[in-house]
Amino acid sequence: METKQENCTVITEFILVGLTDAPELRMFLSLLFFLIYGFTILGNLGMIALIQVSSQLHTPMYFFLSHLSFVDFCYSSIIVPRMLPNILKQEKAISFLGCMVQFYFFCMFAITDVFLLAVMAYDRFLAICSPLMYSVNMSENLQMLLASSCYLCGSFCSLVHLCLALKIPTYRSNVINHFFCDLPPILSIACSDISLNVLVVHIVATFNEIVTMFIIFTSYLFILVTILRMRSAEGRRKAFSTCASHLTAIIVFQGAVVFVYCKPSSGNSADIDKVATVLYTVVIPMLNPLIYSLRNKDVKAAVKKLLGSKLLIKSHFVT
Repeated sequence: METKQENCTVITEFILVGLTDAPELRMFLSLLFFLIYGFTILGNLGMIALIQVSSQLHTPMYFFLSHLSFVDFCYSSIIVPRMLPNILKQEKAISFLGCMVQFYFFCMFAITDVFLLAVMAYDRFLAICSPLMYSVNMSENLQMLLASSCYLCGSFCSLVHLCLALKIPTYRSNVINHFFCDLPPILSIACSDISLNVLVVHIVATFNEIVTMFIIFTSYLFILVTILRMRSAEGRRKAFSTCASHLTAIIVFQGAVVFVYCKPSSGNSADIDKVATVLYTVVIPMLNPLIYSLRNKDVKAAVKKLLGSKLLIKSHFVT
């Protein structure tokens, strides 16, 4: 830190407070998050690999699911590998540039995740409400366009936040009361007027939530009407089962995001925000592969087929 002006300072590095100061919890939390991150890697990369090698999963639904797994893996990997050693260390410094880079990529992948969930709801709408035209309506070109749009929206929104954050000249402190470089705790220690930053955060978060939730609610409203009109009980059960995993992922992820970014700021909410942020940065990326596999017959069938073919090949070489 250098160039002091009154109580304000130009920052060259930040200190991350972390999740807790309790020494007795450090080893437990480090081991817990290490295991969670291990399952996150295995689950998401395993899901991507399974979709790639299983021909029966080469459908639009699993195309978007593979991108969701990739995004979950990415934004978890931006946070957790640095968080794990910081839990055990007393000194938790991160350079100013490293902090901004971490925030940018986390924000980009988190927003991309939000839009991917909305696109997946639209995909389910086409599949259930117009099954005969599904392959025509959800063409490969449209799949690529929708997936690319999700990444573009995430990149643009995070770039806007980053450019405004870089314009902050000085800070009251270099201590960030968080376990990674997220924008709200960074803004809370800024020494200049951040009203524009705060306004843009709420506008972008609220706009993204309104747009994506409108797509999700509209899609599922039509899906519900279509399901209720089905004469076959087996058809209704299959349709509900297909949508249940997606709805579960939406409720958990969107609930945490809305709580952190769309609620009014409060001086006593830092610890609560940390818990909510841990939920969608660490826990949910691990849960999504489980949510989509445990309730999905196609994924289970693909796993059994893959394991069966491997066993067959192994027995052939043995004999």
